[in-house]
Formats: sequence, structure tokens, C-alpha cells
Amino acid sequence: MSLSAVLDRPLATAARPEAPRAASPAPASPTADGPRPVAAPTTTPRGFALYVGIDEAKAAAAGVSLGTLVEALRRTLGELAPAAETYATVALAPAGSGGRDVDVVRLALHEPSAVARTKDEPVEEDRGPGGVVVDISRKRVFIDGESAAFTFKEFELLQYLVLREGRTIERAELVASLWEGSTDDDAPGERTIDVHVRRLRAKLGVYEDIVRTVRGVGYRFDRHADVSIRYGHGTPSPDRF
Repeated sequence: MSLSAVLDRPLATAARPEAPRAASPAPASPTADGPRPVAAPTTTPRGFALYVGIDEAKAAAAGVSLGTLVEALRRTLGELAPAAETYATVALAPAGSGGRDVDVVRLALHEPSAVARTKDEPVEEDRGPGGVVVDISRKRVFIDGESAAFTFKEFELLQYLVLREGRTIERAELVASLWEGSTDDDAPGERTIDVHVRRLRAKLGVYEDIVRTVRGVGYRFDRHADVSIRYGHGTPSPDRF
């Protein structure tokens, strides 16, 4: 279930000219063969998103944990609608960034109206400092002050490793996560990941060793002194309940 889903049920209604405040469904216009059929809706609800703003300290003060809250909500939903599918993720923000918890959650999970409000805010200079800057919030990479021409999948690969800094990621996990939802024919083999990593390293140039190979296992992101990460207002956590 997408956490940024927007439920929209179209209504086939029309207001009567003589009573604009009393909108009612317009009758179907007759045809030679009978009443004109009403067009079927083009969209249908598939679920809903509930944004919960609470940090670990507030949860602890209430005598619970974030995981406990998630499981309680899932149990309640399971009792009310056993067929419902659920998905939960934690939204992270840099320490001390301030703001309301629920706003951080909405922005981190790319809720459309929350993202739209940030477009009028001043943004950082496009030109970054020396070294490597991985801008998670804007999905860009700067190398020695210049914006690097990463493909979408190359950035996704780098971001996946960056958000799991110091942990070795197996090739199978990269395939399952970055090509989630793909058919067997569309998803690459584990060895194809090596090709993607080689291309990624080529674009990193002299900083290629920030993506390290763990022989026989997979890959790991190692941060150097000349590497910085910009997380923006909020970044989805790699951890899932």
C-alpha cells in the first residue's frame, strides 16, 4: 500500500440552474433506444494513508514504543478488516531539525501537499563544495562542485547503500529492493548488479572507493572525510516494522 496514496472518488453530479445550492445527480438524457448510460468512474479507492507524528521520546513517555503502536494499529485493522494489507515505515529527520512531527512524516514520505509547500522555500545552491555530496532530498550528486549525471537507477543504488552506511548489502537484497514489483524477466540477475556498480564507480571517479566490494557477499558504502550527505527535511528510514 502506498503511503502517499490520495483517495479520490469521482462523483457524476450536476447542479440545477434554479437551485445551485441543492446539487443533485443529473438525469440521464434519453436516446432513441432508452436512457443514456452513466459513465463508469475512472478511478477507485485502493486504500488510505494514516500519518502519525510521534517521536521515540514521546512514545516512551506514554509507556509504549513506535513498534508497539504499529502492531496495535495492525491488530485493530486485522479485527475490523482481515483482508486488508498493511505496510509501515519510519520517517527520519536530522537531529534538532525542529518542526511538527506529523509534518516531518508527511514530507519524508512525499505526501503531495506537504511537498508542494516546500517549493516556495529557498533551496541550497546547486553548486556543491569539493568532494562528494549526496543530496538525498533532491536526488542529486555533486562531485568536486559539479552536478554528476547519474541515472535514476544509479542514484537509487547509491542512495540504498548510503542509507545503510557501514552495512554490507548482498546482491540479492539489492535486486529485491531496487527492482521490487518487477517480473522475473524485467529484474536483473545478481551479476548484473556488478555492472551497475561499475558504472556508478566510473562516475564517482577518484571517489569510487566509497562503494566498496565485499568479496563473495556484496557492497558497502564507506563514508570518507570528503563525503557529505544532505538529508533535507526528512528521509524515509530503511527500517521497516
